Amino acid sequence: MLAAGQCDVALIPVIEYQRIPRLRIIPDVAVAAKSRVRSVVLAARCPLEEVRTVTLDSSSRTSQTLVRILFERRYGLTPVFSERTPDAAVECENMFEASDAALVIGDPAMQLEARAEQTGLRVYDLAEEWREMMGLPFVFAVWAAREEACADHQGLAQDFIAAKREGLAHVEEIAASYTRQLDLPLTELLGYLRENVNYDLDEENLSGLRHYFSLARECGLIKEERELKFAEA
Repeated sequence: MLAAGQCDVALIPVIEYQRIPRLRIIPDVAVAAKSRVRSVVLAARCPLEEVRTVTLDSSSRTSQTLVRILFERRYGLTPVFSERTPDAAVECENMFEASDAALVIGDPAMQLEARAEQTGLRVYDLAEEWREMMGLPFVFAVWAAREEACADHQGLAQDFIAAKREGLAHVEEIAASYTRQLDLPLTELLGYLRENVNYDLDEENLSGLRHYFSLARECGLIKEERELKFAEA
């Protein structure tokens, strides 16, 4: 919808900033991870060096690109990639039907991590893998606005920064609302929201984002690397 001009602002996978023209990033707000994120994982049925086929979760283009970068630059492997939507009803088992490994994101990833010993899967946290390779955090998503919207709506960025602060002030309520749905303890969800997910676009996060874009270009996953431009706060 953002690419088609059907909305002014959207939360987007960061890789789409490089593909959709005339965007501005809302400053100081992001979905990032300083180290381990838990909700974006690569799960493998065999040792990593034996992986030949990988199924990519269709839900996140940023994570798909990250997996491809890690296989080329960190693992030195060239598996065959395919794309599929995980079936929550069978706890993502369809992601492994014809593959050695799979990218799983969101709630299914957290549930998969909790059952790793039971399933025998090897689970690799992708933000942690990126941190070990680059020594930097990873930014998964940002709020982005069309240039015209930034010109028409003064104070747009400040509204989103205020919304972030409001959300952080209600973390306990948010975590409590998901405990039954995800069948995970409240302490685990609080730890995830407070420690695993980072909501900033500080200099360290921006450095990680720029390095990600550079590697995506070097690996041929985007045509060019646009500089970061921001909505005025």
